Amino acid sequence: MLLPGRAQVARLLRRYRRWERLLMAAPHNEAVRRHLEDTAYTLCILMGRRTAPEAVRAAEEYLAATRRPRGHRHGSGHRDTARGGDLTAGGAGRRGDRGR
Repeated sequence: MLLPGRAQVARLLRRYRRWERLLMAAPHNEAVRRHLEDTAYTLCILMGRRTAPEAVRAAEEYLAATRRPRGHRHGSGHRDTARGGDLTAGGAGRRGDRGR
């Protein structure tokens, strides 16, 4: 089973929460409502759920389950000196210039 990327889920959940707050502040704003509905739909598809509350709950559970252990530092600086690439998570095979 394919699972969504943690960063993508976190970003979408933050966006959903932001639109939700904006809608609570301006309940008659149709543009805000449309953005919230679009974000909710995307979150439902990404998490494989039928309703926004189910998708939000699934996203929160997924993020909690995939949280890095405390003290783990992303990008610890390990380098492949032969190739000049970064061997840390997310950086395998990249050059030290990060693609610039």
